[in-house]
Amino acid sequence: MAEDIRDFDGALDPARARGLLAALERVRADAERGATLDVELLRGWQRHVLGTARPPEFRTQPAFAKEGRKRYGIGPDTRARLDACLAESASGAGRPRLTARAARAYLDVCFFHPFDDGNARAAFLTLVFVLARERVPLRHVGLLRRVSFQAGDPEGALVFARFVENAAG
Repeated sequence: MAEDIRDFDGALDPARARGLLAALERVRADAERGATLDVELLRGWQRHVLGTARPPEFRTQPAFAKEGRKRYGIGPDTRARLDACLAESASGAGRPRLTARAARAYLDVCFFHPFDDGNARAAFLTLVFVLARERVPLRHVGLLRRVSFQAGDPEGALVFARFVENAAG
């Protein structure tokens, strides 16, 4: 993961790579200590991702991506709904297999779009956290970080879950 970040993100912007690497260290430490995955945890990582002095707030306005073609709404319960989805990534009886939970958490962050910037990086860190919490590393991440899926495309979600299954070691 670190190599991909240094190569891919470093080529875009060295500061971006440094921030993502710092966030990755925090993700690993949070997984090791058994932190609960919720929006507050994401905010802490996002502070490093974005290089800000304080964690960014959960967005309060509709968000747009893909040059304005994609709109992400907001409601009074959006943050609570995301927290509920993230809670489902934990292991437990009757829960789906780990890689499916990790893929779902990634897609939830993408589709809830909780921040004004850096949501794809937040989603990637979320996936890493879910796997690391159960001590499962990712062998390769390039494809996971460069493929895009449409919200509401159940086949795309299944393909992404297969990507995660293949990348997890």
